[in-house]
Amino acid sequence: MELAQVRLLVGDFAACYRFYADVLGLKPQSGATEGPYEKFSPATGSAGIALQDRAMMAGVLGELGDTATGHRSLVVLRVDDLDGYCERITARGATLLHGPASMTDRMRAAHLKDPEGNLVELQEWLLLRG
Repeated sequence: MELAQVRLLVGDFAACYRFYADVLGLKPQSGATEGPYEKFSPATGSAGIALQDRAMMAGVLGELGDTATGHRSLVVLRVDDLDGYCERITARGATLLHGPASMTDRMRAAHLKDPEGNLVELQEWLLLRG
C-alpha cells in the first residue's frame, strides 16, 4: 500500500488554491485555479495534497453536506527552517494560531488554518539530543 495523496474537500476552491500555492508555496500540478480538482506537491517528498470541490464530491457520494462541521483533517508539512518559513508565509498573508514552538524534544511546530478552516501543522524535526 502507498499513500497517493491527502485530499481536502473545500467549498471555496479558488481561495484554497491561492492559499496552498501562493501562501504556503506548494507547486500545483495543472494550474486549475478554479477547480474542481488540483494536486499540490512540496519541494521534497512524494506525497501531495489535493483539493476537491466539496459540492462535486457531495454529488458523487450523495451524503456530504455543502459545508463541513468540526475539524476533519490536519495537513502536516515538514520544513527545514520553521522560523524562516513562518516569517515568509505570514508576510504572504498566513495567520499563525500557534508557534513556532517546541512540541516535543524532537520537534518544533506551528499551526494555522486554510481559508476553509482545515488545520495545517508545520513541523521542523530536530536532531536527537545525546
